[in-house]
Amino acid sequence: MTADTRDASNPLQGLKEATKGAKGLPPVHLWNPPFCGDIDMRIARDGTWFYMNSPIGRKPLMKLFASVLRRDEDGKYYLVTPVEKCGIRVEDAPFMAIRMTVDNRGRGQTIGFETNTDDEVTVDEAHPLRFETEAGTDGLKPYVLVRARLEALVSRALFYDLVACGTVKDGWFGVWSSGRFFPMQKAKEIGIES
Repeated sequence: MTADTRDASNPLQGLKEATKGAKGLPPVHLWNPPFCGDIDMRIARDGTWFYMNSPIGRKPLMKLFASVLRRDEDGKYYLVTPVEKCGIRVEDAPFMAIRMTVDNRGRGQTIGFETNTDDEVTVDEAHPLRFETEAGTDGLKPYVLVRARLEALVSRALFYDLVACGTVKDGWFGVWSSGRFFPMQKAKEIGIES
């Protein structure tokens, strides 16, 4: 039997051990450690990560935390390692889509996004776009699924680019990507006749 040599005063040690030498993302979906409580970490609406009300300015550290981020069926967000699970607050979506690529047009169009954590996704059946009405403004907010219940909010600037790629299908205004149509809003509601 080996002794547990983790330093309880260093909360990053378990995280570093869990991701050491790994290629790709750690298998957080397979880990079921005990819940250790909430920590003072939050992700702001603009995608900035904060720890104890101070922004995490180092991108590699933010990416390390993002690699072990999980959203469970209860809708809450957690940082998960093989030995602990800590709750964090997310004001909107955990990631922000900051770059967009568009290949082709019409039904053959493919839309891709890159997030503030360097994740890259192609909008398709596994990574759908969804549009939610923003409370108070009635404006649309687009989200793309990055992985396992974790979404990226598409930045406002990219949303305008996304609208420019739109078309009408069956009375809906939306965009095509990877052979699938993603509806934004009824065409009549925005003054477009189908």
